[in-house]
Amino acid sequence: MQPHRNGNLSEMPLQEFLLEGFEGGPQTQALLFTLFLALYVVAVLGNLTMIVLITLDARLHSPMYFFLKNLSFLDLCYSSVIAPKALANFLSSSKVITFAGCATQFFFFSMMGTTEAFLLAVMACDHFVAVCSPLRYPISMRPSVCARLVLGSYCGGCLNSILQTSFTFSLPFCNSNHIDHFFCDVIPLLQLTCASTTINKLVMFGICGLIIVSTTLVVLVSYGCITGTILRMCSGGGRHKLFSTCGSHMTAVSLFYGTVFVMYAQPGAVESMEQGKVVSVFYTLVIPMLNPLIYSLRNKDVKDALQRLIQKHTAI
Repeated sequence: MQPHRNGNLSEMPLQEFLLEGFEGGPQTQALLFTLFLALYVVAVLGNLTMIVLITLDARLHSPMYFFLKNLSFLDLCYSSVIAPKALANFLSSSKVITFAGCATQFFFFSMMGTTEAFLLAVMACDHFVAVCSPLRYPISMRPSVCARLVLGSYCGGCLNSILQTSFTFSLPFCNSNHIDHFFCDVIPLLQLTCASTTINKLVMFGICGLIIVSTTLVVLVSYGCITGTILRMCSGGGRHKLFSTCGSHMTAVSLFYGTVFVMYAQPGAVESMEQGKVVSVFYTLVIPMLNPLIYSLRNKDVKDALQRLIQKHTAI
């Protein structure tokens, strides 16, 4: 690719990008490698443990844990799309990623993130039916319905990812091939194009805003009804158990939607890349690491299932 006189790249098709990542010398990069590795290992072990527990323990074969297992799978994939390449770049002088590799990473990152937003809304609906209509729950949330809801979440995520990826990677990248980030994200990619990005930004903010607002409304309405139902309960023990279960989900929802809104649903985010890198670490690694802890530490069923599994293997 040949540069123009002003130092910019020509409009020939790009073959590769350079992921600049975080600034700093070898010591800083080694420290970041250690931090990312620790977060990623805990995220992988935590989510794999949840998947194995829910799969092996028959007492956890219910709609709520079916959705939780899918959430753990998404978190596992979500972090695995980003972390391995970022870890390799911390220890490498060459931070190259091919054009196809960048587009692939962007596609799966966008798909997993959007699918998780839909799945969190589905989990809120599941809690709503379980608390507010317990007699209809076995019919309303039968296995076929749960499978369709999860499939619909993936379809919504895939559709959004196809739109975002096609709009972003159809642009001519001629300002530079240096991505000011540690992975291929839409905001730093838009900064590299020499074409107008108005339509792309409108599409990004429009679709992301619609997804976040609609799924947030579903969550808020569901938990508004749940709260009213819980407060009318006579049993203090029942209230505590429901608040504990729903509180775990609300914590996960708040963390995920809060960081995604800061990054993608407000125009000012496009101009703040340094802040964006820190926020990105939070939703690509910290949240996938925290979710298994949030759902296990505050969930007696999961803790009991883990204890039974440990006792079983100890006995063997």
